[in-house]
Amino acid sequence: MAMQADLKLVEHDEDGVDLAFRAEVLRGLSEQQKAIPARWFYDMAGSELFEEVTRLPEYYPSRVETRLLESHAGKIAEFVGPGRVVVEFGSGSSVKTPLLLRELDASAYVPLDISGEFLRRSCSELSAKFPELTIIPIEANFMRSVHLPGSVEDLARIGFFPGSTIGNLVPHTAIDLLRSMRDTLGDRSQLLIGIDRYKNVDRLIAAYDDTQGITASFNLNLLTRINRELGGNIPLDRFRHVARWNPLWSRIEMHLEATDDVAFTVSGKDVQMREGETIHTENSHKYTPDQASLLLKASGWTPIHLWTDAADDFMLILADATEHRSAP
Repeated sequence: MAMQADLKLVEHDEDGVDLAFRAEVLRGLSEQQKAIPARWFYDMAGSELFEEVTRLPEYYPSRVETRLLESHAGKIAEFVGPGRVVVEFGSGSSVKTPLLLRELDASAYVPLDISGEFLRRSCSELSAKFPELTIIPIEANFMRSVHLPGSVEDLARIGFFPGSTIGNLVPHTAIDLLRSMRDTLGDRSQLLIGIDRYKNVDRLIAAYDDTQGITASFNLNLLTRINRELGGNIPLDRFRHVARWNPLWSRIEMHLEATDDVAFTVSGKDVQMREGETIHTENSHKYTPDQASLLLKASGWTPIHLWTDAADDFMLILADATEHRSAP
């Protein structure tokens, strides 16, 4: 079947600016520790840069997760069964999503992504590979529950959330997201999620500060997007990419550090930063299997199987939606 027209659930102003993007950037730049949510990395340029990041020799998560899917997608399909709607949280990876779709006898594929341009391109590529599959792209912020189209409303669903994106969120926000996924997918649903494992800190830092500088370009592109879409005049040459390990939170942090005192405006708002001050742009939390299981259980999901690689670098977890109960 042909790809259906995408649904747009993102609010824009009269100039086409995403209202949530403006609000969250202005709020984040007004805080003592300036911070911008990582989801705003992914305009078209940012999405393309991240695809480059996933192919870097230092960036093991995508490589290992792809191997896990290559090895275990058939077994995953046995657990899942035929006829489910595959709902992917994020535009389909050109590599990982086809590996899953080739094994699952899916009734439809519904990707959710905040970057409409990248969403449409990735769906066009998938439609060429799977011409018989119904594809329904939805431009939406999947941090909140998303109402799926009526055509898939009565069908069982499996959520697909690869790439260890859950690690971008602090635990309480990760639980909120997993709960909203439970609401989006509904009863009888399943979730297949990729989660990065705790490991040697030097390997972790190298994965987020590569020698080619692609991750730095990915991080700095956020400032380019702010200048372009929010009328900013941020001096890009006075910021640098920084990756740090935070042992208290068991996470890699990415920051944009001012290399000098700077002053700029965004959407007419004045911002000043001192040399060494940073904009915190991303977290990547690392989990043990027990911690990952607890995270899922706290969010309305019951893990039923875990796959990992020989080096214990990464894990794929399949979980069932926990049945709602009125009492213990």
